[in-house]
Amino acid sequence: MSGAPVSREALERARALAAARLSPARLRHVEGVVETAVRLARRYGEDPERLELAAWLHDLARERDPAQLLEQAERYGWQPSDAERADPVLLHGPVAAAEARATGLTSDGEVLEAVCWHTTARPGLGRFGCLLFLADKIEPGRRYPGVDELRRLAEADWERAMLVALENSIRYCLDNGYWLPDVTVAARNEWLARAGTRRPGAKSSV
Repeated sequence: MSGAPVSREALERARALAAARLSPARLRHVEGVVETAVRLARRYGEDPERLELAAWLHDLARERDPAQLLEQAERYGWQPSDAERADPVLLHGPVAAAEARATGLTSDGEVLEAVCWHTTARPGLGRFGCLLFLADKIEPGRRYPGVDELRRLAEADWERAMLVALENSIRYCLDNGYWLPDVTVAARNEWLARAGTRRPGAKSSV
């Protein structure tokens, strides 16, 4: 699936919205995601301007109150999962995507899908959406154990990087007592199957 070319006016509008809505720290993160997303797009043959647009849009709802996110998601017709009800910050992607469509920022299906699932991923997410997911996890401002290795892997093999990034996200949720979205677990299992069902030498947990 490929959308129409993105104009510089559309990119500037999205950039201006991010600058107006987000705190300086959050805006620096978004700028890092933009930089990383454009580089990954060029590396893997995606349209850099379309992925740049998705990157500018992805966190527009990130700093809203949890109750507001829940109300807005339901108003746009999203059915929140148990994890999203317990931790409404997980809804900032779906809300940002719905608003982008409703306000005419973009009708590009791949851009909207990427924005919607950039936090949790989901089974069947295409390469375009996966590259935004990875860019969000490895932008220059990220600091966590293993991020440098994930950065190197993302430049060499985005599919292997997806499995590692999903496992990192799951481990982070478990280590910090956060709700673990079912779609993230399902996406991890899908990517594990792509890698050969089980890694060499891995033992079953049952």
